[in-house]
Amino acid sequence: MNFLTLMVILALIVAVAALIWGVSSMAHGGSYDREHSEQIMFTRIGVQAVAFALIVIALIYSIV
Repeated sequence: MNFLTLMVILALIVAVAALIWGVSSMAHGGSYDREHSEQIMFTRIGVQAVAFALIVIALIYSIV
């Protein structure tokens, strides 16, 4: 397993963790959810973008 594969796996784990964080915050509701929902969403989107970019890089690297 090379470094790029480990980075993809790590990015996917972080994306799932951010998703779980957002869903649990939304399920509990309250002031924490009202104050942090946008921040959690943008964090999840950013992590997913990084994971997607790493997957594309890994695919291009595997072809070349």
